[in-house]
Amino acid sequence: MRLRASLASIVTAAALLAGGPLAAAEIRLDVEGLGDALRDDLRAALLTREIERTEDPSAQDLVAAAQADYRRILTVLYDAGFFGASVSIEVDGTEAAELSPIAAPERVERVTYRVRAAQRFSFGLAEIGPLAPGTTPPEAFRPGRAARTERIQGAIDAAVADWRAIGHAKARIARERILARHGARRLDVTLDVAPGPRLRFGTLEVTGNAGVRTARIRAIAGLPEGAVFDPEEVERATRRLRRTEAFSAVALREAETPGPDGTLDIAATVQEAPRRRVGFGAELNSVEGATVSAYWLHRNLLGGAERLRIEGDVSGIDGGTDGLDYRLRTEVRRPATFGSDTDLRATLAFESLGEPNFDSTSARAVVGLDRIVREGFEVFAGAGLRYEDSETVFGSEGHRQVILPLEATYDRRDDPVDPRAGYFLGATALPFVALDDDASGLRLTADARAYRAVGFDDRVVLAGRLQLGSVIGPELRDAVAEDLFFSGGGGTVRGQDYQSLGIDVPALGGTSGGRSFVGLSAEVRGRLTERISLVGFYDRGTIGRDALPDADSPSHAGAGLGLRYDTGFGPIRLDVATQADADAAGEDVFFYIGIGQAF
Repeated sequence: MRLRASLASIVTAAALLAGGPLAAAEIRLDVEGLGDALRDDLRAALLTREIERTEDPSAQDLVAAAQADYRRILTVLYDAGFFGASVSIEVDGTEAAELSPIAAPERVERVTYRVRAAQRFSFGLAEIGPLAPGTTPPEAFRPGRAARTERIQGAIDAAVADWRAIGHAKARIARERILARHGARRLDVTLDVAPGPRLRFGTLEVTGNAGVRTARIRAIAGLPEGAVFDPEEVERATRRLRRTEAFSAVALREAETPGPDGTLDIAATVQEAPRRRVGFGAELNSVEGATVSAYWLHRNLLGGAERLRIEGDVSGIDGGTDGLDYRLRTEVRRPATFGSDTDLRATLAFESLGEPNFDSTSARAVVGLDRIVREGFEVFAGAGLRYEDSETVFGSEGHRQVILPLEATYDRRDDPVDPRAGYFLGATALPFVALDDDASGLRLTADARAYRAVGFDDRVVLAGRLQLGSVIGPELRDAVAEDLFFSGGGGTVRGQDYQSLGIDVPALGGTSGGRSFVGLSAEVRGRLTERISLVGFYDRGTIGRDALPDADSPSHAGAGLGLRYDTGFGPIRLDVATQADADAAGEDVFFYIGIGQAF
């Protein structure tokens, strides 16, 4: 293609003398035959505009940038389907391509870009093959469709990926024949694919590890040695190793050359994370008071990427919850215990709760298996023992139970800390069998959340949450106090006193938790700036005496406004709420401070 001159829209920039700053040079972009959007793309691609923003650029810098802009401009044009355009870049009237970057002028007054474009090209021939069985080229790569380099690359990527998906790991494009027919405004493209042999997984070669044993890394990665090559298996192996948190970096690469037996070795390069980590947290609201928490983490306890985490928190500090709550929990997790996606998890937890309507002390020990069914979908099944002593409106109670906890989560949020799209589903089932004369039964919970960005530039996020809970089996007086449900406070209904809604027991002059719970929350989050958002929210909670609430079950609601400040690792949250019931709205004001969205 010959490069010629042209002239268009004006953009200002800075230019400098070689060896020192100089007065601002003028950068002009003159375009014909292109729309406003493509003109903006060309302007954004100019390297001279980037040089302009640096400190003290020299004339030599500007000349070098202008010479590099030929390729950058052609890339934008080709991506848009303009293969017959003419491009000229003049530095003070001299074509930039003719200037020596070494003997640059002492001063640059003006850089002028002229781009002349004719009609877009379309595909005349669009052929690629051979293709993997049962596959076809992308719809955009067909005769008569607009010819764009991104569509050619898309066809190449799809063809190679389809062959790799059925074991041809070394599939590639063997030959490209591209001819631009300027008179007809047609681009003829013929691409020959070389699938290569069908390969099987060889050995996983591990480097970079010091504390984690190589055999354990191979077990965690779970690459099926001897099975037909599958790039998805390589991706899954990478995710499994990262999920252990034992490594700060993980990279899996295919060997350049297959083995003579048709196997392909995979090289795993890892960088181990620091073995120990300590963390702290804090949260504050005007009802429950302050909560402080801390944890200690060991990432490689026995040399097999086993994770030990000890965490604790104290809540209700200077709050209205009638006492302090203490929690201490220890968890040991061993990855790849029964298969690469199944971890062994053992926990031991102690709690002492001083709540408005009950006091309890409990201990729980559970051993179980945690399995990743697929990305974002995790299930847990375990067995354990639970001991609890409590003081409720019904008096002192003690419980000794065998428990069989079941958990499932399905997380399709784009960001778990500050979601803007997707959804989250969580459910638990806790069958319990009494070891004394108490009733046995089942506790169920569910948590569903959904998010959707709307409006200009997706600046508004609509968020909704539904919480459900039910205790089946024991009556109120026979149930474990922690299993029953209350509503009110930061986790349920903001704008209401903490655990203010339960089941009144007039004969005993107090309140019990309910056997069922329904919670609804809705938020509208609007971004005011890149870091600051305004939130409006409404929460409602219902508590039932029986396993399912009825029309007579008590309920309450809260509403308010909040601010979020994006720190980069999660938003700082400030919510101000009040009761939403007609006869109590505005009587009390509550505030809640924390990190991360409310849900």
